[in-house]
Amino acid sequence: MGLGCAAALLAGAVAGLFLPALPPAPLRWLALVAGVLAWTWPWRGRAAGALLVGVGWAGLHAGWALAAWLPPDLEAREVRVAGQVLGLPQHEARRTRFQFRVEGDDAPEPLRGRRLQLSWYDDFGAQEAGPRMALQPGARWEFQLKLRAPRGLANPGGFDAGRHALAQRIAATGYVRAPQLARELAPAAGIDAWRARMATRIEAAVPSPSSRFVRALALGDTRGLDDADWETLRAVGLTHLIAISGFHVGLVAGFFAWLAVVAWWLCPSLGRWWPRPQAAAVAAVLGAAGYAAVAGFALPTVRTLLMIAVVAGARLGRRPLGAWQALSLALAVMLLVDPLAVLQAGFWLSFAGVAWLVWCLPAQAGRRWLRDFLTAQGVATLGLLPLGAVLFLQASLAGPLANLLAVPWWSLVVVPLSLLGTGLEALHAGAGGWAWRAAAACFDPSWALFERMAASPLALWWLPEARAWALPLALFGAFWLLLPRGVPGWPLALLLWLPLLWPARELPRPGGVELHVLDVGQGLAVVVRSADHALLYDAGPAVRDGWDAGERAVMPALRALGIARLDRVVISHADQDHAGGWPAVRRGVPVDASLAPAGAPVDVQGACEAEQGWTWDGVRFGFLHPPPHFPYLRNEASCVLRIESPHGVVLLPGDIGEVVERRLLREPAALRADVVVVAHHGSDGSSSAGFVAATGARLALVAAGHGNRFGHPREAVVRRWQRHGAEVLATPRSGAIRVWLDADGLAVRERRAWRSRSWHPDDPPL
Repeated sequence: MGLGCAAALLAGAVAGLFLPALPPAPLRWLALVAGVLAWTWPWRGRAAGALLVGVGWAGLHAGWALAAWLPPDLEAREVRVAGQVLGLPQHEARRTRFQFRVEGDDAPEPLRGRRLQLSWYDDFGAQEAGPRMALQPGARWEFQLKLRAPRGLANPGGFDAGRHALAQRIAATGYVRAPQLARELAPAAGIDAWRARMATRIEAAVPSPSSRFVRALALGDTRGLDDADWETLRAVGLTHLIAISGFHVGLVAGFFAWLAVVAWWLCPSLGRWWPRPQAAAVAAVLGAAGYAAVAGFALPTVRTLLMIAVVAGARLGRRPLGAWQALSLALAVMLLVDPLAVLQAGFWLSFAGVAWLVWCLPAQAGRRWLRDFLTAQGVATLGLLPLGAVLFLQASLAGPLANLLAVPWWSLVVVPLSLLGTGLEALHAGAGGWAWRAAAACFDPSWALFERMAASPLALWWLPEARAWALPLALFGAFWLLLPRGVPGWPLALLLWLPLLWPARELPRPGGVELHVLDVGQGLAVVVRSADHALLYDAGPAVRDGWDAGERAVMPALRALGIARLDRVVISHADQDHAGGWPAVRRGVPVDASLAPAGAPVDVQGACEAEQGWTWDGVRFGFLHPPPHFPYLRNEASCVLRIESPHGVVLLPGDIGEVVERRLLREPAALRADVVVVAHHGSDGSSSAGFVAATGARLALVAAGHGNRFGHPREAVVRRWQRHGAEVLATPRSGAIRVWLDADGLAVRERRAWRSRSWHPDDPPL
């Protein structure tokens, strides 16, 4: 259980989970059994055994979790199930999101005992919000559900929903059908119900808007924080503090240990029954466990609880245990209990942060508390910057200063007051209000300061997506920089950071063009780059439940591609599946010019018209449709953009139908193209035989949502393009599709195949 074996166990778990596909189950079992034998045998190769255990154990857990995912025959079917609400439901204006565990023998066998991620919408107007808002944690309900296996979008810089579902053991996602038929079977009960009641009391006792932060710090309840709050926290690097963090658990554990020491000091006779050091150790574990339960056993709290338990166990066994041994034991126990934890960003930040501090801080830390505190902040900032850059594609330049202020003030003033209020309220209703209000009053000035810091353009630095090998180089660079003073060549360590902080953007050469058809569900968003310019054609959908492709897919992709400014945005027409994400894009990135069809209800600067054109870096851009004075007819008024480079032509036809296609066929030479984004997502009303033949495309790209209710792309349309010699790729199967047209010819990269993982589904070919 030493450091070497713990590191080998971690390496094995990572290798077992991040393979393109899981090895067969017999091989996973073989690796586990052989690894256990090699790990426990008294020889020098124990680390190799730990590595095999990591591969086999993590692979088996992943296989079991994936086998529990909803089978295809239950997708798109309505099922009626009963079960219990897990965690704290998140109530929004038109939707409630919550996790649900299926119980009872009446449910379909593949769903029994499974965890589901559900949404409950107000499909029947505001008068139906009452039952939805009454949903409480721990309550048992019966629902009519429509489910599907976990699946997310695949874009540069995007959130991997499949990975998240696997780490959380979520078997299916879905929504409540026929909300009027939902009924409560049993009232709320359990620790989460208590947390919800306490959150309600905090909201009632603290009239300040800061009550949402008091709830987060006292209970780990972040439901009250909106997107603007999270943006501020990310900009100043304080997301690790706003919910219950491992440091806060350590404070509570230390307080309980201190109480035990005081009790043994006041009553020395207790030492006859139990030595004071052992009593303090048990009290620390009990306090940490109680606080972790209040926080819903979030990963940082569990990690800290494990470390405290390891140290306490060593104290009870009267065995000395160093910091590295405690960290190694906690890491090994965490991986053995839940090897899928390595799929979560919090795992890496938690253990890496502690490891950097243990390695860098002197053993006699604490004698000069101010110097030690500043050193710890510097070590954490420098050591965790590479991980933050890879996990979140961002770096907070204001983070070090914000943490210098927030760590002592929030952790030593605001959090203790919040916890004191919670403890008093648990003893007597109404007794904790004054402490909660004091916590809010202490929090308010600091939050106002951090909001001003976050508003600075220098607060947050978005980073392009780097290659996989850039992370180990940057970590080695951080290790080099943190070596003791006197080690030569430390300025050279900064060079090792360059591939991570300034990665190659793979821009086209002059005359070349690059196309990114993003995976935005049932909608369209295309990023076009030349050597020195960038254009966005459509911005994806925004739907009534609050999901906005502009915010969730387009903006992360632009940041991952290193695009800090858009030279032009073209909104093909005003339908929500094409224009819904435009407001979020306009807020998130500077745009020099924006165009849409004349008469379209879209806030843009000008109109697209046939014969308009411009040239960037040797690439000619021009519109083929609509002509001047063409009425706005939604799909039929779509801006049809032709992009011509010396190496090939790209055609973006929006959602035009056969009527406009016949009009464009009057000039068939203008339709010749190597790459075509198939009109109207591959519907029957577009891609007529004459239009397809006129393009002569080698590559036809379809942007559509997986399992969409329209059946896009239609099989007949796919076959038509294929009969005319085009390879057809679709975002539901490929994810984001990247296309190059340059002197080397035509090249394609499919995101899902390029970043293939075991949790990515294998869809049948088109």
